[in-house]
Amino acid sequence: MLFASVKLLFFLDYLLPNHYFWLFLINQSKSKKEFVMSKIALITGATAGIGEATAFKLAEEGINLIITGRREARLLQLKNKLEQLNVRVLPRCFDVRDEQAVKGALGSLPEEWQEIDILVNNAGLAAGMNALHEGDSDDWDRMIDTNVKGLLYVTRAVTPGMVARRRGQIINIGSIAGKEVYPNGNVYCATKHAVDALTKGMRIDLLPYGIRVTQICPGAVETEFSLVRFHGDAVRAGKVYEGFENLVANDIAECIHFVVTRPPHVNINDMVVMPTAQATATLFHKVS
Repeated sequence: MLFASVKLLFFLDYLLPNHYFWLFLINQSKSKKEFVMSKIALITGATAGIGEATAFKLAEEGINLIITGRREARLLQLKNKLEQLNVRVLPRCFDVRDEQAVKGALGSLPEEWQEIDILVNNAGLAAGMNALHEGDSDDWDRMIDTNVKGLLYVTRAVTPGMVARRRGQIINIGSIAGKEVYPNGNVYCATKHAVDALTKGMRIDLLPYGIRVTQICPGAVETEFSLVRFHGDAVRAGKVYEGFENLVANDIAECIHFVVTRPPHVNINDMVVMPTAQATATLFHKVS
């Protein structure tokens, strides 16, 4: 009781009238606010899976978010949830395959949202799983337009600002399919090999401007990926993850968080992340 009284007297006699103490607190709060306000991340494909998990992970770090995707209702739901973590959130609904839509959405950002520090190129998909001679050209177009051209459209829209400011960070979500080729994965593997090459090319082209470029290549992660690949066949999609403990979206979000929080002189060039039960794109240790 005596100790508590002494502490109260100290507060009343010294801290309360001491304007230097209060200025210190105000400056600390201001500095933190300015730091948070200066950090903006743009995440494509944010309405589900790795993109959604990444949004939460970066919001926990105090990073303000531009979230993009094709499903407007989900974007608005996500915005409401993220704002509960005391960050600002700007949703933008468009399809990365549509170059004009990308230009329109990202070329008309409010002034306070234009200085994007972090770009997470997450939007991507697999469509179909057939031998090349049995493939569906619509599936091919969908994968090429999303995984390669969509990534290029968004990156082209964002990087001039990073170059002008001579700072920024780009994280491309690749795949183990960009490191290996497996049966019936032909075009999907080709698009992810393209992401691998583009990541290397970006790192070279953007080197003089201090822009960090990373690729993260997941193995088997249970998201909507297989459901989309198999055109909504939930039974077939579920079988992909049977018999072993797969990765989940948050596992990859934590890798992205690690990359983002490295000091400015450190860049993680490439990261391949697999379940313990997966050795290659097609070799798993499964238990019945």
